[in-house]
Amino acid sequence: MIDIQKQRDYRNIPIDKVGIKELRYPIKVLDKCNGLQSTVARINMYVDLPHQAKGTHMSRFVEMLHTFRSQVSLESLTYILEDMKKTLEAQSSHIEITFPYFVEKLSPVTGSHGLMDYTCSIMGSSRSPDKSRDLMVRVGVPITSVCPCSKEISEFGAHNQRGEVLVSTRFKKFIWIEDIIDLVEEAASCDVFSVLKREDEKYVTEHAYQNPKFVEDVVRDVAKVLMEDENITWFSVSAENFESIHNHSAYAYIEKDRLSVNKT
Repeated sequence: MIDIQKQRDYRNIPIDKVGIKELRYPIKVLDKCNGLQSTVARINMYVDLPHQAKGTHMSRFVEMLHTFRSQVSLESLTYILEDMKKTLEAQSSHIEITFPYFVEKLSPVTGSHGLMDYTCSIMGSSRSPDKSRDLMVRVGVPITSVCPCSKEISEFGAHNQRGEVLVSTRFKKFIWIEDIIDLVEEAASCDVFSVLKREDEKYVTEHAYQNPKFVEDVVRDVAKVLMEDENITWFSVSAENFESIHNHSAYAYIEKDRLSVNKT
């Protein structure tokens, strides 16, 4: 049969990224407590396309992914990236895997069991001929924050809201998703739970009130710990509060690489 993708293109325009997007696929990821965790990911896979090639072979992306579906890790990601370049005769490859990651969490007073879900991403790129690779992990963590200004100026009470912190990291050695989650929750006014009894709700409300945080405080507290970690070569951290008394969000962002950290 005629292979249209293999025919020559005469417009002389290379394509930076071509491939598949938003593929839903079952995967298994490393779990600090249980070894492996099954989840369902949304996956984007791309390669570059030279100017003379008319198209790429889209079905081959799924075929390659099927080979590695038993476990997705930073190690397997490097093999997938190299296999993409080899199979599709490309100079660069890119993959983005986003998935819900579940952690069993006990409520703070009654110890009630619940599952918290965190949106995580593993992203990688590889480029030839030097075979340079870039791997990054991103974790989204919901938090609770109480406004320090509101607490200071109010005779009673203070406005509080749910927020989200996004932490992206590049590193020398493997880093656990759970460790990033713990770091962020420690920096919040209080962390978020899926199950709360009355005694738990009282604790969460009072604990957050006694620990007010601006978005600026949250990103600085997270950044301070990451800057002191020699394993981290680059990071970004953002905090967004979905304000309860405004029709807009409060936002803060910090980005550092190891070179700038060492100069600080």
